[in-house]
Amino acid sequence: MLTIAHRKTIDAYRGRSRRPVPVAELPERAAPAVPMPDPGLWDAVHRLPPKQRAAIVLRFVSDLPFRQVGRILGSSEAAARQSVREGLGRLREEYADDER
Repeated sequence: MLTIAHRKTIDAYRGRSRRPVPVAELPERAAPAVPMPDPGLWDAVHRLPPKQRAAIVLRFVSDLPFRQVGRILGSSEAAARQSVREGLGRLREEYADDER
């Protein structure tokens, strides 16, 4: 009997912290801080070959897995990985050149 009372006390204590607290006015939510990429990066993305550009955008902007990227591009998952890898390599080279 003591164990039941102990557990009920714990449940009541935990339950209080989960209940909403009424307030007179709702606080405004701040927009999530999304860092804007450098415009030079987007210029470098636009200079990529179409398949690499599409693979990069689908993978990183749309956040799709490689399997879906490959399906959308009409290729295999391995080919999608290769397109992304090559595109990233080109971006590293071109974007580094633009920064100089």
